[in-house]
Amino acid sequence: MTHFTDELRLLLRARYPVLYLTTQEEERAEQAIADCARQEGNRSVYVWDFVDGYQGSPNDAGVARRNPLQALEHVEKLPTAMAAVFVLRDFHRFLEDVGVARKLRNLARRLKAQPKNLIILAPQVAIPDDLTEVVTVVSFDLPGVEAIRTEVTRLLAASGSHLGDRETEDLVRSCQGLSIERIRRVLARGIAAHGSFRTEDIDLVLEEKRQTIRQTQILDFYPATEQISDIGGLDNLKDWLLRRGQAFSAKARQYGLPHPRGLLLVGIQGTGKSLTAKAIAHHWHLPLLRLDVGRLFAGLVGESRTRQMIQLSEALAPCVLWIDEIDKAFSGVDGRGDGGTSNRVFGTFITWLAEKTSPVFVVATANNIQALPPEMLRRGRFDEIFFVGLPSQEERRAIFEVHLSRLRAHNLQTYDLSRLAYETPDFSGAEIEQAIIEAMHIGFSQGRDFTTEDILEAASQMIPLARTAQDQIEALQNWAAAGRARLASRSGSLQAKLNQRLRPED
Repeated sequence: MTHFTDELRLLLRARYPVLYLTTQEEERAEQAIADCARQEGNRSVYVWDFVDGYQGSPNDAGVARRNPLQALEHVEKLPTAMAAVFVLRDFHRFLEDVGVARKLRNLARRLKAQPKNLIILAPQVAIPDDLTEVVTVVSFDLPGVEAIRTEVTRLLAASGSHLGDRETEDLVRSCQGLSIERIRRVLARGIAAHGSFRTEDIDLVLEEKRQTIRQTQILDFYPATEQISDIGGLDNLKDWLLRRGQAFSAKARQYGLPHPRGLLLVGIQGTGKSLTAKAIAHHWHLPLLRLDVGRLFAGLVGESRTRQMIQLSEALAPCVLWIDEIDKAFSGVDGRGDGGTSNRVFGTFITWLAEKTSPVFVVATANNIQALPPEMLRRGRFDEIFFVGLPSQEERRAIFEVHLSRLRAHNLQTYDLSRLAYETPDFSGAEIEQAIIEAMHIGFSQGRDFTTEDILEAASQMIPLARTAQDQIEALQNWAAAGRARLASRSGSLQAKLNQRLRPED
């Protein structure tokens, strides 16, 4: 809030005529504007909306009701030397009107010489091209930790609820990413249910957070139950992750370590990239957010959606932001005929990747590295780029063991894991899982448990992707073997190829 207050006071003092404040928290934003206006020479604050007109001043009550053009004209009627701030709720809906737009541009010229500012309050950015030079966009962030702690402490005290210091901090941390209004609502729900807010009611906050994220239609709150041990093979990648297990702690900050930025996982479909993203969140005990990048490209509001995604992710930090198949979202960005929206969304996104200081760990997965713009692969966007290739025989054995331990832990020893691994060359982890499922169908249809022979029979009927898309996969393997990415596995033909490239001449 301090950053917003300082920025707004500076803009008011510098006589920026028209400000556009994006927020879902109208009440809190108006309170912050009033505080800034009071600090800047005790300026008067006029609030207008379409239904009630101007409010707050007895002399102007109801003026310009249902008339946005008259709302602007009213600003001109006040004395030139009078210092004031005009808050226009939902005024973005009228900016496409030619009369309103022209009046706003004329008024902006006059206000440069007067101590008056217009502030448009809107939930998203929707500014016509002819007003972009007139309007200055200001972001109003979701409440920070201190603001949440203050509100939570006040509400708990007012309701007579008693939580320990640790439980209170857990509640504050759980409320990150929610507006003050939603925090009040979810605490009131717990109080209404039991007469006071209890420790077990913190789960209500998680449900409210899921609801909030669901309403954005951009991010999904993804449950992560997978563990690092569920990943067969990929030893280099797992070692890298385990070394960073405490990297989000206060102790790491005291040591001088920056927050980890993220990973780009490139490789063949079905090799465990998405599973790794889920396992990272579970292992690090962080919430997992899944971003649907395609939803960012929603016409004129694409940039607004991108900023909303960034704001929400940072408010929920520390967290893991999972971006699946990022290559499909950003392939051919320059050639899209959408008026430049894709380029602006992409530019905003990669700039955030490079400059973010918040503990949002981005895990992006890609199947086709050639489709990604070169800017995405530059150092600084991600901590590391890992190539996840087809599992080696040793890794296939580990993958079979992971699945069969989960499905048939009581008789795992009856399955010949070594033979299964040997008989399934070029199979990915997903294809191994599918072969086991097909074997289960075979056994179930015959009223018996499935066997090693059933799995081999199912595998013999499958044509792995490594054969149907051989050229594409070989190109991807050659790209990784050229040293453009770190190998996620320690063994396998690709590692041997890389060792051959690195071996000095005899």
